[in-house]
Amino acid sequence: MKKTGIIYGSSTGTCEELANTIASKLGINQSDVYSADKLTASLISQYDVLILGTSTWGDGELQDDWYDGIKTLKAADLSNKTIALFGCGDSESYPDTFCDGMGILYEDLKDSRCHFLGNNVSPAGYSFSSSIAVVDGHFIGLALDEVNESSKTDQRIDNWIAGFKDEL
Repeated sequence: MKKTGIIYGSSTGTCEELANTIASKLGINQSDVYSADKLTASLISQYDVLILGTSTWGDGELQDDWYDGIKTLKAADLSNKTIALFGCGDSESYPDTFCDGMGILYEDLKDSRCHFLGNNVSPAGYSFSSSIAVVDGHFIGLALDEVNESSKTDQRIDNWIAGFKDEL
């Protein structure tokens, strides 16, 4: 498996917990899981694959730890990097901005010449009205709703990983 790091932005601990779950399921050491506020160019250079996760806040905003983290990523040469995205949202209380934070990460990185994987998650089975994380009919990463659909999380993570694990 290629050297993989997981970087998350989490205000309440939910996205951090999901990052750790994904790491465990992929066999990634906990020392390779970081908060986005710790992101540096040096850290980015250590990894071939970056799995990036964020929660969504307010009116569909990126989680606070990512404000400097995304600047660091955008300044880095990502042309030889592979990136997978996951996002947390609340589809019942915020159905019109569900997982928009993940969509913002994608929008900020889509022209970086990186290779995205895990970006063909079907929105079937999700309850929401709108999300900028849906591009060409699919989520651009793994959308998770721990508030309303936590019973589906393990299976969604397993299905997502199965879709790209061979590329790692």
